[in-house]
Amino acid sequence: MLPALSRCRALLSRCRPLPVPARGRKSRHDPPAKSKAGRLKVPPPVDPAELLVVSERYRQYRLVLQALRVEFKQEVLRKQHEERLDRESGEEVMEEHRKLMAWNNAENERLRKKREERLRREEEELQDRKLQGALNHARLMEDFLKQKEREVLQLQEEARNFITPENLDERIEECLDNPRNYNFAIDKEGRIVKQSMLS
Repeated sequence: MLPALSRCRALLSRCRPLPVPARGRKSRHDPPAKSKAGRLKVPPPVDPAELLVVSERYRQYRLVLQALRVEFKQEVLRKQHEERLDRESGEEVMEEHRKLMAWNNAENERLRKKREERLRREEEELQDRKLQGALNHARLMEDFLKQKEREVLQLQEEARNFITPENLDERIEECLDNPRNYNFAIDKEGRIVKQSMLS
């Protein structure tokens, strides 16, 4: 039983799978339909002017395509030639590369020293600005303290005229002895025009 199955499996593996038609299409080997059996295929008529224009355009297209192919081929050949020259002159290129790298390192070192000098100068200028700012701040604080001292002295001077419980009787006597009348009218120049009498 097993040898028979293996022979069938071998036969099936050698056979091509049967084509499956897709969406009602015929296979390649089917004959034409009976309704189209006697039909002759006639190509559509060709306009000579259109054929001339199309053939000229195809000629131009082929020329452009040929020119592009030649250009690309020359580019590939040029690259191959350059690669061959590079392989031949590899030692010269390496020597030039070493010289350029030495020059580059020297230039980097020069720029590093220049940058460090600039940063050191900027740091000194920053320290000078900070010191100057601190001096200006100290001077401003000193002026501020002097102004506050003057204000305190002025307030102490004004405090002598304040009314306190100790000098309350004296101030009342003084006000009664020297009455003041604030009920008056003035003109545009600031002169007293009319004043009412105290009762």
